[in-house]
Amino acid sequence: MTGPGDATGQGAATGLSDATGLSAAFTVRRGAFTLDLALDVGPGRTLALLGPNGSGKSTTIGCLAGTIAIDAGAISVAGRVLDDDASHVEVADRRIGVVFQDYLLFPHLTVRDNVAFGPRAMGLGRAGSRDVADDLLRRFGVHDLADRRPAQLSGGQAQRVALARALAVAPEVLLLDEPLSALDVEVRDDVREELASHLEQFDGITIVVTHSLEDVVALARDVVVLERGAVTQSAPVRELVRSPATPYVDRLVASWSDD
Repeated sequence: MTGPGDATGQGAATGLSDATGLSAAFTVRRGAFTLDLALDVGPGRTLALLGPNGSGKSTTIGCLAGTIAIDAGAISVAGRVLDDDASHVEVADRRIGVVFQDYLLFPHLTVRDNVAFGPRAMGLGRAGSRDVADDLLRRFGVHDLADRRPAQLSGGQAQRVALARALAVAPEVLLLDEPLSALDVEVRDDVREELASHLEQFDGITIVVTHSLEDVVALARDVVVLERGAVTQSAPVRELVRSPATPYVDRLVASWSDD
């Protein structure tokens, strides 16, 4: 299998310290668990955050999105500080789009109004918000579903709508939290291929949280491995596959190679 991870000629995501990108170095403590993480991701790049359950991946998403407070450190996007010792930018004021693993579409709204919700909340009028929604729904090939409710959608359709909703706010950062895990095996490969194509066209920063090496290889160029709240490997995808740094990654690579 090939994917964006096969690209060459660009440095690893971490270590860029790019003022136009995402820079995050923070600590979060939750009882006996401590997450200690550093990320630097440049614009137009997709970074995969790979790790087993309980490693801190979802906590990372919450910190970047602004729903979980950090205990120390700082997070900035394009040179704008979102979190540090002196400040915290609220969720609504961050240009960050999130797609959760169960999509969390508003069940009482139509597909069109789900996608239009973000622009409307940012102050765009009803007509303008619906125009944004219609444009994105056409782009993702689901405009014919605009008047349906989420309960009437298949998993693949809901994933496309959720991605359109996340992009409707013109995010600087797109966070995808296990975006394919809720899909049936029969459609997962097709949706993964579509998602990879869409991410190639997105000029912002994307972070894909996953425990699947197959998702990493198909969607990302760089990968950070989290285990028990700590980074255990940070590398371009090709290097990680070639030289796993921990037994956990080695098992994933061996299993993926066997497939």
